[in-house]
Amino acid sequence: MPEQRNLRYRRERLSQALREEIETILEGELGDPRIGLVNVTEVQLVPDGKSAHVLVAVQGGEKEAEETLAGLAAARGFIRHELAERLQLRHAPELFFALDKFQQYEARIDQLLSRIKQNKK
Repeated sequence: MPEQRNLRYRRERLSQALREEIETILEGELGDPRIGLVNVTEVQLVPDGKSAHVLVAVQGGEKEAEETLAGLAAARGFIRHELAERLQLRHAPELFFALDKFQQYEARIDQLLSRIKQNKK
């Protein structure tokens, strides 16, 4: 049982390190004009460590989000190479980028709650 806990802790640390490094790479090292303002909100590493789902929040509308995801997909190989080098990983995980829709859901819920408050008055 302690061995599983150690593996889980290592995976959590690696996920956090991946998130920080990917965000650093996205901030200043990619020259793709399709990639806009992006924040890496979470990296979900699968238990075997061979792939990771990177959730990103993109500033702007749907069009900017689609263009940014296309740019990130095109830069996936470069990002993996940089991660392996910076974190000294023998095998960097395969990266899958997806939009984090939490902020949109949060805004919608706030909008609905304020509408309910106004209707009660």
